[in-house]
Amino acid sequence: METVIKHRKRSKGGLEIAKGRFVLGVTLPLLLYQSIGIFILVWAFLLMFFNYSPGRVGGPFLGLGGSNPFIGLGHFVEMFQGTSVKASLFRTSLQNTLVFAFAVLPLNLMITLTVAYLLESIGNRFKSLYRTIYFLPVLTSSVGVALIWMSMYDPQAGWINGIIRLFGGTPVAWLSDPRAGFLNIPVAMWAVILAYLWQDYGYNMIIFIAALQNIPQELRDAALIDGATPWQAFTKITIPLIQPTLLFVCVMTMLSSFQVFDIIQVMTNGDPGNKTQVLMLDIYKNAFRYQNMGWAAAESFVLFLIVMGVTIFQMRVLRTDWEY
Repeated sequence: METVIKHRKRSKGGLEIAKGRFVLGVTLPLLLYQSIGIFILVWAFLLMFFNYSPGRVGGPFLGLGGSNPFIGLGHFVEMFQGTSVKASLFRTSLQNTLVFAFAVLPLNLMITLTVAYLLESIGNRFKSLYRTIYFLPVLTSSVGVALIWMSMYDPQAGWINGIIRLFGGTPVAWLSDPRAGFLNIPVAMWAVILAYLWQDYGYNMIIFIAALQNIPQELRDAALIDGATPWQAFTKITIPLIQPTLLFVCVMTMLSSFQVFDIIQVMTNGDPGNKTQVLMLDIYKNAFRYQNMGWAAAESFVLFLIVMGVTIFQMRVLRTDWEY
């Protein structure tokens, strides 16, 4: 009997060792990967306090010091008070980023929520087909979307200007005219916003469809029976019940809008006259074209603070303390 008990204890101990080795083998690569990411974040945080360029020979620790001197908060002072070209371009990029993000959010919500509600109102026979069609732009690469819309905006061969000519209008240089504007926003920025919305709206549409499907139909039917109009049922029943989803969509849309880069780089590269130069594009140019990585790191930190502040504000305004 004692021999059997000892054998079982040994087997159990061997099993525990095998489990520990398996867990270690699975998690160790992930821990190493995460440690690399943490190191990069710490290095980027340090860079913003130095006038760092990889083209200069610095000190012994990560190239900091020496020809890459410590300047403390000098980058931030220059950003908001300086008169240099890079400081002026930073402020322009920050303004354009805010314009882009706060224009995209309401337009995206208006389009996606409307389309999702309409798709849920049609019969089941064509519902899946329409969902697939509207979601397809999300699967398209940003470069492909940019090239498609660039051809549409072409001043000579683009079909948008072709329609304008057909009705006797004057063609517009959508991506290259720095003087054209609408609502005090350059036409080039509106052109990029429309292309971005076309690619992005399908993602939020699917999320809203899932939220609408979770609302019991009995609640809307009861409101209609009590005399509410469809619009009142939508605003008083549907909108409050999808508020947690609305919070998620708003946060994710703002995050992606603040980080827009590839579609603008391909379509305008910040032109005309820096009218579409956003912060991510300015960070990229300073870091990899001009080799001003200290300045780019400081810009990244400013972008992080803005995104964090906007996210906290959205969560405080839109959060709910209830579930249904």
